[in-house]
Amino acid sequence: MSANLMDLLQGSLSEGMIDQLSQQLGGANKQQTAAAASGIVTTLMGALAKNASSPEGAQALNNALERDHDGSVLDNIMDVFSGNTQSVNDRALNGSGILNHVLGDRQNGAVDMISKLSGLDSSKTGNLMSMLAPVVLGALGKAKQQQGLDVSGIASLLSGTVSTQKQQNPTMGLVARFLDQDGDGSIVDDVANMGMKILGGFLKRKK
Repeated sequence: MSANLMDLLQGSLSEGMIDQLSQQLGGANKQQTAAAASGIVTTLMGALAKNASSPEGAQALNNALERDHDGSVLDNIMDVFSGNTQSVNDRALNGSGILNHVLGDRQNGAVDMISKLSGLDSSKTGNLMSMLAPVVLGALGKAKQQQGLDVSGIASLLSGTVSTQKQQNPTMGLVARFLDQDGDGSIVDDVANMGMKILGGFLKRKK
């Protein structure tokens, strides 16, 4: 079950979608955009799992999914990024609002980490994170509907996803360390050492 959620997200990051995102970012480098997108998905998944590790956090996430995130954003994802959003409710597309809830005061630190990992300019990384946040919540909402998940089921899905990713994806270990830090401290040395490894691994998967 946990693998399906990341498969759904990585499947959404198609070559065509990366092209669309890089254009929306003003012609950003596609390899850097792809690497940043992968890092953003991993970071948001880790943050959601951390938030849902408490009963209150899991309940709040479940309420948000039931109210605003039914997964429909994934059905017309290219339209969403091109600005054709009539078929999706506004709250489901409010990337900055989602990030405030999910990352809080760690948002700038997360942008900095992903920017260094991918080589993408930090302002573009921040914009990309706002664009992708609704996609991550949409994937979780779709999994909730398809699998009939309740509050504990969502928390279990997220924790299982993170555990699986820690074994398969070195970025998740870095994300976990970042989220466990007090405040929004930097782990710049580790990020610099891992950056090209992450980029190379992601590009191999896309071939």
